Formats: sequence, structure tokens, C-alpha cells
Amino acid sequence: MDTLFFIFSKVVQFCIEPINWVIVFVALSLLFLSLRKPHLCKRFLLFALVDLLLVGWLPTSEVFLRTLEDSVPKAQIAQMSETDFGGIIILGGAIEGGEIAVDRGEISIYSSAERVTKAFELIRKYPDIPFIFSGFSGRLSPNGISEADAFKRLVAEQGLPDKNAHYENQSRNTYENVLLMKPMILELGSRGAKEADTSPKPWLLITSASHMYRSVKIFQKQGFEVIPVPVDYQTGQRLHWGPFDLLEGAKQWNNLLHEAVGLLAYWITGKI
Repeated sequence: MDTLFFIFSKVVQFCIEPINWVIVFVALSLLFLSLRKPHLCKRFLLFALVDLLLVGWLPTSEVFLRTLEDSVPKAQIAQMSETDFGGIIILGGAIEGGEIAVDRGEISIYSSAERVTKAFELIRKYPDIPFIFSGFSGRLSPNGISEADAFKRLVAEQGLPDKNAHYENQSRNTYENVLLMKPMILELGSRGAKEADTSPKPWLLITSASHMYRSVKIFQKQGFEVIPVPVDYQTGQRLHWGPFDLLEGAKQWNNLLHEAVGLLAYWITGKI
């Protein structure tokens, strides 16, 4: 069932990407042109133009994406002690493992690189705290090494302490991240609580700001409280009404709709 859910989510993600609808509208306009229905041809060309304008004019996506990014306040880690949390969780989605990493012998990092850099910062700052990196691949047909194995190589290349490193390299989406990490978190949490003679503590959670709300809800559904450390913000504190950027707009709309559909699907299936 989880595999079918994963495949279905990828199909839906492709269908909801606004830039893909431009191709659909243009194809339909050409179809109606060949059928000698010029009024329908013009209508779908107009739809394609409106789609491009809505995607490229950045405030149309920023206003919603900013609301999503601000839905979970950032924890003030500087005011906390390492005794306040039990460990660090890093969710995958920023690293290119796969076949390219094997062929080239180098690990590439996506635009969500802050997930990795923030993780490095906290691992250096809290070398005695356990951390878990979770992620295999979000692709339908993955090849090469997993994201977790790629992150493990990056940790070694950066000379970071790895005595408390743990990796989960099978998950394909956020729900599987949490589900497959659950036994590890329980074991490490109970071990730390026993050593310190205290109850299990919440863990720091590193992921993109737009992805944080859904992630926190899934952890809560599984009985875990986490301390959010959102990174990779795509919006600022105020809207910029002038910019038109088709590539940036398409990326923001994709992030927004991906999270919106993910929240809806996870709510319907009882995952949050």
C-alpha cells in the first residue's frame, strides 16, 4: 500500500505542476487548430498565457508560500542547552546520491543545501549528541547510492565527529522517514534517558521551512515531539510586487502545491 501511495503521489505531483499545464494548453490549442475550431484554439492559448503570468509573477506564489513557511516558528537554539534535547534529525531531500555520485565520485547538493549546512553546524556544536540522517531517494527508479550513504560520505569528507552518527537509508517520503526512524529514536531516546536518569527528550528536526509543518504533524502522529529547526526559506518578511521570474515562480509553485497536496493526502490516509 505504501508503494502504491508513493507512485500515486509522484503522478499527482507531475499533474499539479503549473508549468506542465502550459504544455497541455498549447497542445490542446494545436489540436483544436487542426480541427478548425479557432475559437477554442484561442481560448487555450489564452489559458497558457494566463498560466505563465501567474507562475512568473512572484507575489502570486510568495503570499501562500510565506504563510506555509511561517506556520511553524523557528526554535531559538542559541538559548537552549544540549541537555534540552535528545538528538538531531536531518531529513533527506537536499543531496544528489544516485548514479551521478557513483559515476563522478562527488556528492552534489540541491538548492535545499541549508539542510546539510545546518546539520554540519549542529553536529560540530553538539558532538556528544546522536544524530540520524534519513532518506533513500524520492525518485520512482533510483540508481546508485542512497541520500543517507551520500551524507555519510560528506560527514567523513568534512572531518565531522561520527561516533554518534546513525543513518536510515530506505525511506522514499516523509512518512517513511518517520516510520523507519521510529525504532532508532525510541532506542536512542531510552538509552539517553537511562544514562541521564530522566525522561526521553524531544529531538531537533532539520528540514526546509515549507516542509516543516507536514513533518512536525507526522512526528506528532507517531507520538514524538520535535523541536523545529526550519531552514531553506524561499520567502522574506515582505512581498515584492514587481519581480517576474518564470523559473523562480515555477519552483515556488511546485513547492507550495507539493506541500498542499501532501498535507491533503496524508490527512485523508490518516498519516497526520
